[in-house]
Parts: sequence; C-alpha cells; structure tokens
Amino acid sequence: MSTAPSDGGDDGGVEDALLRPVRTGNAFEDTVSRLLQTVRLGVVAPGGSLPPERELALRLGVSRDTVREAIRSLADAGYLVSRRGRYGGTFVVDKLPPAAHHGTDGAEEIDLDDVLRLREILEVGAVRAAAGRTLSAAEREGVWSRLQDVRGSSPADYRRLDSRLHLTLAELAGSPSLLPLVADARTKVNVFLDHIPLLPRNIAHSDEQHETIVIAVLTGDADRAAAAMEEHLAGSAALLRAFLS
Repeated sequence: MSTAPSDGGDDGGVEDALLRPVRTGNAFEDTVSRLLQTVRLGVVAPGGSLPPERELALRLGVSRDTVREAIRSLADAGYLVSRRGRYGGTFVVDKLPPAAHHGTDGAEEIDLDDVLRLREILEVGAVRAAAGRTLSAAEREGVWSRLQDVRGSSPADYRRLDSRLHLTLAELAGSPSLLPLVADARTKVNVFLDHIPLLPRNIAHSDEQHETIVIAVLTGDADRAAAAMEEHLAGSAALLRAFLS
C-alpha cells in the first residue's frame, strides 16, 4: 500500500488508529468516515491503494458488503477509484475534491461541533419527552405519515422531508418553546448537509433508524426512542465531520 510522504516516521500507527473497529449501530457511516479520514489526512497518498476489502472488513469489524458500499459511495463522491485486473484494487484519486466547507455560504460562521451537540441535546430530549406523552390519534397519524413521506422521497426532496420529520418529532414533545430551538439548530445543520453528497446507503440506514425512533415514540418506549435518536444523530455527525474536516 502506498502512503503519504512523511518525515521518516511510520504511518502504520496512524493507519491502525483510523482503521479500528467501528460502532455497530452506524457501521456504514463510520466506515465512510474512517476511510475518508485515511484519505484526507494523507495516510494513503493520492494515487495510493487502500488495503483489500477483506482486510478492511476485518480491521473495521464490519461486513465486506459494508466496506464495498462505503468504497462505492466515496468513489461516487470523487475520492476513490476502483480498478480491475492484475494490478487492480481501490485507489485514491490523483486530485482530491476540495474540502466541502470551503466556499459554502454561511458555513464558515457556524461552529459545527457546537450545533451538532446542541442538536443532540434538543432532539434526544424531544423524542424522550414525546414517548412519555399520550399522543392523540391525529398526532400519531401525522408522524407516521411524515415517516412514509421520507421513505418514499426523491433525492431532491430527501433533506426537506427529513427535516420535516425531525420537526414533527420535536413537536410531539408538547413544548411550544422547544420547536423553534430545534428548527434553528436544524437550519444550521442543513447549511453543512447541503454541501456533502447524499449517500444511498446512508439514506437507507437513516430510514431504518427513523422507523425505529417513530415506533419507539408511538409505543411509549422513551429509553429506546432516545437511544435510537442518539445513534441516528451520531451517524450524521460522523459523515459531516468526515467530509468537512
């Protein structure tokens, strides 16, 4: 495997630290994040090859299908290229795409870590509160309808409908003062989300997590709703930090 030029040190320790087992709840998102960090930090230099899929799967503690999907997603985003044949494999492109936050309107004025932490506090608390309430038939039907809208959305509409679902969940908490705070945090997050690629595998995973959250709220399981939302937001945060760092 080719590595980036260094001051004579060994990049093996850095590579080992980056390509360590991921969290099972967000296996795809964390795999994308680890591979992207390996590329963006120069542990694998432009033109260099990543370890084989089998090795990556073992080191990251995920399935080969997850590795394959992560590689395909990063190839679609312009970071990697796969080549067949005797000297084939997965290679870093010769010229990496620019960091997504450079030149984005408004992003430079927002502290990503701060807004992600605020979002977690607000939305995890919101679904915990929502699960603890007795919801009306209209509220139950409304959040289920919003869930189905997201699942059936086109890529062009996905983030708008995803935002609407999250706001609906916050509304179910029953605190009129909470919704504007969640909306403001989501607006700031969307500044960043709009400048990273939509990854089909991540969308499919998000849809599954959304359903888990909604069902937990509808069945009154506050702990499960909070844990599922926390895991869901962690996956989004991993991708944002990977693409924007």
